[in-house]
Amino acid sequence: MNQVTVLDKLATALNRRDEVPNQELAQKIVEAGDHNAVKELVDNLIQKDKNISSDCIKVLYEIGYRRPELIAKYYNEFGKLLDSKHNRLVWVAMTALDTVVVKEPKGVYSMLARILATADKGSVITKDHAVGMAYW
Repeated sequence: MNQVTVLDKLATALNRRDEVPNQELAQKIVEAGDHNAVKELVDNLIQKDKNISSDCIKVLYEIGYRRPELIAKYYNEFGKLLDSKHNRLVWVAMTALDTVVVKEPKGVYSMLARILATADKGSVITKDHAVGMAYW
């Protein structure tokens, strides 16, 4: 029998173009405090299929809004996505960093130069979340 993984519950896997499955998955992970699910999502941030990467980071930042301590230790992995050529991954990674700065201010601050450079050339959403981190 095949075991259902977190990836099987992503919007992409369900052939959905909306964010509702990702938001619901995030809520379930938060309620369960499921560190294994968080790790699986982080482990799949770098994928050939950018839809999976995008869904993984989306679920992670939704988790971050609700319980930043579940994802805070992965701030370096989010920071690596700031160098992506895919704009969606960049602004969603910046959003994830904005959610964890409350728990990992020193770690996020250590990436300040990269964050500011990314914000300087990024979208409005990217800039907004860079500014949001400045309050910490």
